[in-house]
Order: sequence, then structure tokens, then C-alpha cells
Amino acid sequence: MPVFDFSDASDTKKPAECTYTVFQSNESVPTPECPILILDNRKRKWEHHSCGIFTNPCKRTTFEFEEADGKMAADILEIDSRFVSLLRWLGENHINVRLSGDNRENGYAVYKIREIAFGGATKLSAEDGFLQFMIERLLASSALSEEAADEDAEEMGDHMKLTSIQSITDFMNCAGRTLPDNIRLWARRNLAGARSHEVSQEERRHAQRALSIMMNVQWKNNYFEAIDPVEARRILDEELYGMERVKQRIMETIIQINRTHTLPAYGLLLIGPAGTGKSQIAYAVARILKLPWTTLDMSSINDPEQLTGSSRIYSNAKPGIIMEAFAAAGESNLVFIINELDKAASGKGNGNPADVLLTLLDNLGFTDNYMECMIPTSGVYPIATANDKDQISAPLMSRFAVIELPDYTVEEKKIIFSQFAMPKVVKRLGLRQDECVITEDGLDAVMDKFINTSGIRDLEQAAEHICANALYQIEVDRVSQVIFDREMVNALLAD
Repeated sequence: MPVFDFSDASDTKKPAECTYTVFQSNESVPTPECPILILDNRKRKWEHHSCGIFTNPCKRTTFEFEEADGKMAADILEIDSRFVSLLRWLGENHINVRLSGDNRENGYAVYKIREIAFGGATKLSAEDGFLQFMIERLLASSALSEEAADEDAEEMGDHMKLTSIQSITDFMNCAGRTLPDNIRLWARRNLAGARSHEVSQEERRHAQRALSIMMNVQWKNNYFEAIDPVEARRILDEELYGMERVKQRIMETIIQINRTHTLPAYGLLLIGPAGTGKSQIAYAVARILKLPWTTLDMSSINDPEQLTGSSRIYSNAKPGIIMEAFAAAGESNLVFIINELDKAASGKGNGNPADVLLTLLDNLGFTDNYMECMIPTSGVYPIATANDKDQISAPLMSRFAVIELPDYTVEEKKIIFSQFAMPKVVKRLGLRQDECVITEDGLDAVMDKFINTSGIRDLEQAAEHICANALYQIEVDRVSQVIFDREMVNALLAD
């Protein structure tokens, strides 16, 4: 395993000596068994909670403990590769920290680092909670390869948001190679622009805003943990009645992810009449994947710039909807629910929004005009909905696995209304089941009313109307129970 030197280049007389090796880890929660770093404890056992500073780049890569009988130093033996830049930064800035660790056979295993303030030392960042935020970000990152860790060493908690130049600078220095290479290089250029007085104030403002947006997104890799098929099926059954063929297709996708640990090459395109549960299916899949989700409503997008953002040459420039979705989610792995894909080709003079979608769907990276950087999209899973597949272009169709949803039969609608829609509204309104009852002929009356409508939205609205009327009668007329028969249903739902 290679070792890395924290020595100060200006110290030509006595360069620092590196004492440690790095190890690769993907653990998201450090423990004594899977620590952040290991310190030498052969000469002395260290307290569970110990305070001090990292001394690199001075003399040796050690930690200097503040003990009751004076200062004691211990060499760093091993470091999680993700934390190389952070520990160097802590040492260079002489940040006082408190370690939590256990004495083990191979050394003092440190699994928690917290900043403390004493002795007049400067804090790591002007932002409160920066160190914990930084540690959480690094723990959420993937293990670095030995080559990446080597390059990183050669280069110079919470819901916190990075907004100031100082906090952004600190974050970039500590994150090191855990950021994607193109974003890391892009960030350096923009940081230079944000600090420069040779460009206009407007350009500096745009550069700082773009940096804040980009650095607050957790850029993850495209590795997906296995998904429990039993739990996935339970969620589908909970959200959807019937539709066995649709559920089968989704379960096939889940099994594929479990085998490859990557998202499928194609997203899902759900085609069917309005109200058949297309959006509900999309939300269920996002829930199964345990990913945040965002929606793109193509019926309201008529200009590609809404998706791609505007150039920074304009004072009112801003990122596009897609980049804003990454920022809102806070991470790069998410489900894009593209509603009404059949309306994507309705551009009005400035281009076709459908062409922009192609770059997002290809998973090769998406470029936002405001950010001026290619955004990794390998962790994006698109799920589109449409009513009319004939209105979707062949290039767009080719990016999806198509699932056509049939309309529900009358019997299916009856079960959905009586066993799902009504109980759901009764519970939400705080009614007891025996306070709002619908008879069999009343149920038939509801079905007769909406026999020629597609989907179940009208049925859900009817359930809402019936339950609300029952609640009104109970509260105002002081009745103990409302029973809806055919006559009452027809009167209530009359046009």
C-alpha cells in the first residue's frame, strides 16, 4: 500500500515523515471495528475521548494529545482513504479536535472526530457545524482507488448549506478526490472567478452561486445496494390494486438491479388513460429504490432553456429545472418522473424540449448552460408517463421500456372504491367505519355514474364527496351514522 507525505514543501531542511498507510472503505458509519483512522498506542493507551491537534505537515504525521501530564504525540498508522485531505487540512490549520476511539490490538481506533474551541485557535470554517457536515459527506462517498488517493495526497452535519466563499473553499479542500474529477476541476476554475477582482461583480456573483449549488449536491457513484424483493412487492401491492403484468415488469427491473448493482439501461414509460395510476406507480418505484424523486411536467415546458438554464452573460441568469432538481434533492441519484411525455415536442420557436431530454436519458451527462459543467447522470432513473404514445418521437421511445396500462374493469373499480378509496378518506377525515356506510346498491349507483369514465380519479372524488357529506351530517345534524343507498348516492352525485 502506498504512503503519502504531508510535508511542507517550503521546509527543505527537515521534511516531514509520513508514518501511515491508507485503506479503502465504503462504510457509512464508522465504528471501532471500521474506524476513520488508527493511532499508535504501543507506548500509552489513550482515553476514550481525547483532545489535541493533528501535527502534519510538521515533523511527522502524528496526533498530539492534550493529556493531564502534558502533551503526548502518537503516530498515525492507518487512514481511511476518503479522509486523507480532511486530516491534512485539520493539521495545516491546527484545528483543535476531540477524538472518540477505542484501544485495540492494532492501535487506537478513532471513529469520531469533533471540533472544539480552546486556546484561541481559529475554527475550520466560518460556518457552524462544518466539520460534521464534511465528515458525513465523506462517509457517504465511495472508497477511493489507490491511484486516486495518491493523486489526492499530492494536490493541495446536519442540513448545512455551503454558501460563503470560505465554507466552499474549506469543503473543496477537504473533499479532495471524493468529488468527480470534472466537477472538482470546474469548481477550482469557478472559485478563482468568484475571488477575482479582474472580472465584474456580476460574474463573481454568478460563480459563487453556481459553486454553492454544485457543492451542496452529494455526487454519488452509480452503485446500488440490493433491494429486498419481498418488500418491493409489498409496496406495489400497497399502492396498486391488480395490474399483475405491470407489477411483474417492475419486479423484473428490481431483480436486474440486484444482479448488476446498477440501474437498467432504459427507464420506464407508462402509457395509459388518465387516472389509471401512472404517477402512483412512478412514486412507488422511487419508494422501492429509496431515492428522492422530482417531477418534470412537459405540458408546462415549451422552451428548452427552461430545462438547460440560461447563460451567465445575462444578469438574471439561473440554472434550469433539471439542475434545480439535483439541488433540491441534495444528491445525484434520483428518480426523474417525466409527466406527459407526449407533450414534450410542443416547443414554441426556440427549439424542442424533447431534444434536451435525450441528453438526460442517455446517462452520459447533462450540461446546464448556467453551471457550464457536465453533470453526471448515471444515477438518474427516468420514469415517464403519457396518454398517447403516437405523439412521442421514435428517439424518445427508444430510451424507455414501455409498459401499457389498461383501464380498470367495472369489478376492479368496485373493489378499489370500496376497499381502498373509501377507507382511505374515512381514515383521513377522522371518521369511524360504522359512521359512513355505503350499501351494495349504493355502490352499484356509484359504478353506474362513472361507467363511461377512464381511470379512478372520478371514483376517488366521489369517495371524498360521500365521506365529507357524512361528516357534515354527523357534526351538524347530530346523527350517529349515515348509510348511503342508491337513492342517496344519486341525489348526492347528481350533476
